[in-house]
Amino acid sequence: MSSSATPHKSSHIALTIAALGVVFGDIGTSPLYALKETFSPIHGIPFSEATVLGGLSTVFWSLMFVVTLKYVTLVMRADNHGEGGTMALLALVLDSVKDHPNWRPGLMLLGVAGASLFYGDSVLTPAISVLSAVEGLEVATSAFKPYVVPIAVGILIGLFALQRAGSSKVGAIFGPITIAWFIALAASGAWGICQNPMVLSALNPIYAFHFLTDHGWASFLVLGAVILSVTGAEALYVDMGHFGKGPIRTAWFALVFPSLILNYFGQGAIILQDPTTIVNPFFHMFPDWALYPIIILACCATVIASQAVIAGTYSLTKQAVQLGFFPRLKVVQTSAQEIGQIYLPGVTNFLLFAVILIVVSFGSSSALASAYGVAVTGDMLVTSILTFFVIYFGWKLPLYLCIASTSIFVCIDLAFFSASIMKVFEGGWLPILIASTVFMLMTTWRRGREVLFKRLSSSSVPLNILLPSLFISPPLRVPGTAIFLTATPDATPHALLHNLNHNKVLHERVVFLNVEVGNVPWIEQEDSCDVEDMGNNCYRVIIHLGFMNQPDISQALKACESKGLYFKMMETSFFLSREKIVPVATLDSGMPFWQERLFATMARNAGTAVDHFNIPTNRVIELGTQVEI
Repeated sequence: MSSSATPHKSSHIALTIAALGVVFGDIGTSPLYALKETFSPIHGIPFSEATVLGGLSTVFWSLMFVVTLKYVTLVMRADNHGEGGTMALLALVLDSVKDHPNWRPGLMLLGVAGASLFYGDSVLTPAISVLSAVEGLEVATSAFKPYVVPIAVGILIGLFALQRAGSSKVGAIFGPITIAWFIALAASGAWGICQNPMVLSALNPIYAFHFLTDHGWASFLVLGAVILSVTGAEALYVDMGHFGKGPIRTAWFALVFPSLILNYFGQGAIILQDPTTIVNPFFHMFPDWALYPIIILACCATVIASQAVIAGTYSLTKQAVQLGFFPRLKVVQTSAQEIGQIYLPGVTNFLLFAVILIVVSFGSSSALASAYGVAVTGDMLVTSILTFFVIYFGWKLPLYLCIASTSIFVCIDLAFFSASIMKVFEGGWLPILIASTVFMLMTTWRRGREVLFKRLSSSSVPLNILLPSLFISPPLRVPGTAIFLTATPDATPHALLHNLNHNKVLHERVVFLNVEVGNVPWIEQEDSCDVEDMGNNCYRVIIHLGFMNQPDISQALKACESKGLYFKMMETSFFLSREKIVPVATLDSGMPFWQERLFATMARNAGTAVDHFNIPTNRVIELGTQVEI
């Protein structure tokens, strides 16, 4: 299948099952720890029937507002031609506000901040999910306590080793397991509710109101634990490109949402019956004979939870690379049918190292709970703000409707974020550190590329000036086609100048090739090529790609055939410039010297254009140039 084609969609049922195995693992494993942390005595809320009902009511209405109304109903409508996630949303926003160019830098920074926070979430989710499941062994017997961390590390290593198979195969493996997990959630919750049906009165929002207002400062702080019940909502949006919004919505309303509500209320009923179960209400819902089977199932479910954010991180990283916020990385296509299903070895290695380091350092899910909410709530807040710009400037909906529909979610996200940020010294610093590091790398790369292109353009001769003067007394022309890749289509490529200076020849046909990535995810191959005849058998070709298209120059050049330009690969040579970045403290680049050095390091370690654009390696000639910034 060509790299420019849009992704093929499998049947709705098959994609729904696969989505269960990838998308809903994170939010589906929240019952393992969300209520335990919500009712933890460290918040200072005294235990009583009213507080249990209030906590349950708060969790229920959080799921209703944040997941069902915000993400499933509103945000998933703001898809960028089927793709979701912060970077896809940012591209949609920038296209929507094209008549307001002064807003672009601020919105771009906001979008990059949201994407950076998702990386913090993607590191913490596998750690807290797997640890919380393995900790169920401590409920069975305290003898397992020393082995919780080693077992968790072993499970995580196995999970990341599976990533090479691709998210579709992982989803197909885990989909049936996830269905069994949600059925177990629903069945155990229903059994618990039968023990104490009055717990259903927590559906009344008045209990949530009193829970959040009657306990002063403690009512505010407890929001940092309640947010654990909706972690994974952002993954629904990020992973939308893998499976489509229809299967995700079907899975949510038909199975996931009912199962979560039943389980949370079942846990609440068990706590009201026996307050000592509050230390780990989830596992106390099960009889002794079912404890080990549910622990095994929980471990499988938390592996799936980790898969949700890993797949989302792959999509987000690829989008960031294509949009110019990250250096080129190796991308492996894992499915011939689903173009959105990819594997990034570099990202996988980084996540594995970071997750294992966190598991060993924190050692328990309760210790990680304080760190978990900051990244999630920050990312949710950014999504709410960016969505306003899409529905008002892009969809042209009435202003009052746009403000009404997004301000509610912004207020909810702000409340959750404010409560989470209060735990910055208890572990909340960790996702902030991760997000800040990623933000610095993304903004450095973006700014560095802008400075680099400016330097190259200032030292280059415009093509429309060089070519006429060149053919006044033309150099010797040799057989074949020379393709010069350039990032600035109007400037003369340095590789051409080096070739003329050293080899004193010019090929009989010369093509100046520029690749432009647009703000849409997919561009069909037949629409991806512009050809301009510049005279003397010289041509300018612009290849248009979407930010989810897999770059493939060999395939893209076939689109030129409809414009009358044909290529024989065995008679074609690709000339590439390899820039060596040299930071110079005395030059004014608009970047601090430390940032110039960081950019130079990133550029030196970036993937090659040959691999990124899938250029035949035996047809490539690289010519180096040194650029001072």
